[in-house]
Amino acid sequence: MHVHSSFSDGTCSVDEIAKQAAARGIVILALTDHDNLDGQKSFASACKKYSIKHLPGVELSSKCPFTAHILGYRLTKTQPLEEALEWVVKRRNERNSLILERLNSQGVKINIEDIEFEAGGRVIARPHFASALVKKGYVPDITSAFSKYLAKGAAAYVSREAYSPEDCVRLIREAGGLPVLAHPSLTGLDNKGLGDFLDELTEYGLWGLECISSHCKADEALGFLKIASEHNLFPTAGSDFHGARRPGITLGVQVTESFLPWARLGVAL
Repeated sequence: MHVHSSFSDGTCSVDEIAKQAAARGIVILALTDHDNLDGQKSFASACKKYSIKHLPGVELSSKCPFTAHILGYRLTKTQPLEEALEWVVKRRNERNSLILERLNSQGVKINIEDIEFEAGGRVIARPHFASALVKKGYVPDITSAFSKYLAKGAAAYVSREAYSPEDCVRLIREAGGLPVLAHPSLTGLDNKGLGDFLDELTEYGLWGLECISSHCKADEALGFLKIASEHNLFPTAGSDFHGARRPGITLGVQVTESFLPWARLGVAL
């Protein structure tokens, strides 16, 4: 329920993802690419090909003092959301141009074609810059690319424009979807801060909290399950799979059939 393809910052095609999922015995699969729905049609076809339940999804990156990404599931009226995301794509492209300018000004000989090749799709993000920097030999690995050039405060960092977390929740609701706060451990908030943030988002229609993911350990997951219950949010699970871009993270998370109200998500088990 949290998977990224080459349509955003993952390395696998939608067909490769569906094929891997079938081999791993995965029953339900949601493509949640960052800030775009471009891969949904071909992903639905790939899931049908491999007899996997397809759940339409997205992951919206919000503008916030901390990391706050909102997953959206069961999207049924996508046109308004797609129109809203055009603004995000435009702002992202402007940011990418500035990052490239800063890299070039420091003697890094990389052009937009290098970055587009790494992206392979419409959405270009910092991981694609990182891959190009590694390939060109300016840094030894992705981590170094971020620490030297791309992370906040680094030499070529440029802040991004995005919708607020509240607007992300609203946009998903307007698309007929169910909004979920992704990987809460990445917010860096303590339990009280996270609880206050969830209360704010719940007023706008937040539906769930991603309690089980590759970003947290078992004891943290138990804590998030407790927080979800306290705030009347549905717990979800997701691997945040990116293919080779995040080695060590395998596709899929095992949960019981009763874990979520699947029918409300538009899935018939």
